[in-house]
Amino acid sequence: MRILIHDYAGHAFQTALSRELARRGHEVAHLFASDLQTPRGDLKVRDHDPAGLAFHEIPMDPDYPRYKYSFLRRRSMEIGYGRRAADFIRAWKPDAVLSGNTPTETQEEITRAAIESGARFYYWLQDFYSLAVDKLLRKKIPVVGHAVGAWYRFLEGRQFRRSSQVVAITGDFGPILQHEFGVAAERVAVVPNWAIIEEMPVHPKDNNWARRHGLHDKFVYLYSGTIGMKHNPGLLLELARRFSNDPNVRVVIVSEGIGAEWLRKEAGDSLKNLLLLPYQPFAELPQVLASGDVLISILEPDAGIFSVPSKTLSYLCAGRPLLLAVPRENLAARITREEGAGVTVEPGDLDGFISAAANLLTDTARREETGRNARAYAEKTFSIGPTADKFEHILANQG
Repeated sequence: MRILIHDYAGHAFQTALSRELARRGHEVAHLFASDLQTPRGDLKVRDHDPAGLAFHEIPMDPDYPRYKYSFLRRRSMEIGYGRRAADFIRAWKPDAVLSGNTPTETQEEITRAAIESGARFYYWLQDFYSLAVDKLLRKKIPVVGHAVGAWYRFLEGRQFRRSSQVVAITGDFGPILQHEFGVAAERVAVVPNWAIIEEMPVHPKDNNWARRHGLHDKFVYLYSGTIGMKHNPGLLLELARRFSNDPNVRVVIVSEGIGAEWLRKEAGDSLKNLLLLPYQPFAELPQVLASGDVLISILEPDAGIFSVPSKTLSYLCAGRPLLLAVPRENLAARITREEGAGVTVEPGDLDGFISAAANLLTDTARREETGRNARAYAEKTFSIGPTADKFEHILANQG
């Protein structure tokens, strides 16, 4: 089977699926966008990769990061990118197209090209992009925003209905698909996201990366990943402020973009314990996470069940306790609580967040226990074999 996997963001775990499907004899083209500010996976063919695997970087306007929060400029760039991805699909002529992490109007171009080229299209639903845009625009421009938001909801609903199946990362998306977009339950397959456990060994805290950054002998609260509109970087800033007088504590943020820049501006030169670093190569991620004593993830209340922070799945592999300020009903929060992998608080509970951070600082036994639980969950859940089995079955489905 000729399979085209499009992951707009170029995240890590999707590459594992492409590599495994190619290893099983499929011809796989893995597409992603250039010039995005986001954590990336290993998006190049390795020496030992199967012959049927190819990675293709589709050009995005290099000014995209600059205009990411300018709606009209961003929209134009995303449509242009979608047309370039669509041209590749029409030329390559896959049997199946699986596309996720993709803005609605970009996805529209990809969906149309897949159908026109005779391929089965599968919407890989990581988040409800149209619902997020609708909510944002209604707040910013109430009258016009309502109409624009409705247009995005129409487009995304049409894409769902055009799909041979919608592949959702959580069963929580099922009722939303049915009630908001009219997608019947039997047309939804659920495959939870995962992390590349095979490439995420547990490292000691005292490792080469930690020593390069002077963290091997410090207590580190670490956040690694996007800080965008669904996050509250103020929690991280306040965490650094609360421990600014403790010379043994560091708050490390590995990120780029608007949230990281806000933190840099707000912290100024006053918070010596706050270390801001750019995204690190994927090969170094295990050591990056091992440098943390507590790994942090945050989401705004409005994110609810609509977003599942993929960074938390990598955190679980690291064998470190998690501290999540995310809505209680979010899948990441449920996993953390049910598996005893850390502590969760509501996004607006600043006192609870700081209290949980302080408790984890002093309770070594709890950190060790929750870290073991986190890794144990990752080892029993994230193997690529069963996940690839599910996708192989789904992608062969004629719909």
